[in-house]
Amino acid sequence: MKNILKNIEGDRAIWAIVTILAVLSFLPVYSASTNLVYVVNNGTTTFHLFKHAFLLICGFLIIYAVHKIPFRYFSGGSVLMIPLVIFLLIYTITQGTTIGGANASRWIQIPFIGIGFQTSTLAGLVLMVYVARYLARNKDNENITFKETALQLWLPVACILALILPANFSTTAIVFCMILLLSFIGGYPLKYIASVVGIGVLSLTLFVLVAKAFPDAMPNRVDTWMSRIENFSNKNAEEGYQVEKAKIAIASGGLQGRGPGKSIQKNFLPQSSSDFIFAIIVEEYGLLGASVVILMYFLLLFRIVMAAKKATSIFATLLIIGVGLPIIFQAIINMAVAVNLFPVTGQTLPLISSGGTSIWMTCFALGIILSVTADKEKKESIDNDENPLDILHEAIG
Repeated sequence: MKNILKNIEGDRAIWAIVTILAVLSFLPVYSASTNLVYVVNNGTTTFHLFKHAFLLICGFLIIYAVHKIPFRYFSGGSVLMIPLVIFLLIYTITQGTTIGGANASRWIQIPFIGIGFQTSTLAGLVLMVYVARYLARNKDNENITFKETALQLWLPVACILALILPANFSTTAIVFCMILLLSFIGGYPLKYIASVVGIGVLSLTLFVLVAKAFPDAMPNRVDTWMSRIENFSNKNAEEGYQVEKAKIAIASGGLQGRGPGKSIQKNFLPQSSSDFIFAIIVEEYGLLGASVVILMYFLLLFRIVMAAKKATSIFATLLIIGVGLPIIFQAIINMAVAVNLFPVTGQTLPLISSGGTSIWMTCFALGIILSVTADKEKKESIDNDENPLDILHEAIG
């Protein structure tokens, strides 16, 4: 154990926060998994607990392995990964699995271990690294034109987002917003960002019109989006079943909650161990438990911002922001959906919700951040090393 701790590098505070979030996830996941056992008739609560533990252990191994890679390698790696990601997305659309009889064309099955993998999550992470790379390499180009960036920057972005959109609108929207934010921070001209927003809105409108005109091409997806938005925007509309149960769970939590494992709504709330796990946390642990979870994400955001501020290069700064902020943004969206501030999106609570892809990709992103902070620590240690000639001079003098 001591040898492992000695080899851990990077921001220790981030390591601690991630560990705390992982530990906090066990009781809610174990409690909420009764829905999968008794309602969906899938395995046992012990099975789901050990599965979650396995996914987290693999996640920490991913963090450890990735944070040992010099962060500059991720720059070229993102370029190599773009074609692979496009291939995986095309394969996912054509070969995506069906879960519970519902269309789930955002997943592929990992052979031998039987775990679904959501390729759009990997695509979003690769895309953020690629955009950070491009912005860093062109930071000092004062005469940059939209035509120059269209092919190298926005064409890969458009291709990947277009492949994610049919099956996963929420992930497409999150990645697109994060890319715009990263572009703004990276000094990309505002007038070009406005042009990209306009093109994006126009493309989405065209996609919806085509999908409505040819409903057999993408069954249920656009209708599902429209239904969620209408139910959220129209206060007189009948609320969705999931949101209604989540609000009941939160309202019955009070200050201290019902207690661990004593949630009632977990037996009625679909996706209680993933998309709506925050509602179960509030019901069982009350406002106090919810405040602890929110505090952990706030501290993680603070450490991400501090790491970006102290980074030694433009690429390092943009890389931390590009892969770090989406984690916090996803957490905010998940909690906002649970309290009915946002329409239902299907986004999980990072490091707490059950689910392999979300945990692993979050850990991959955290490993990248820790790789940057580890590199900075190494440079500082080299700078702080005493000159041997100075030591010799002190000994003689």
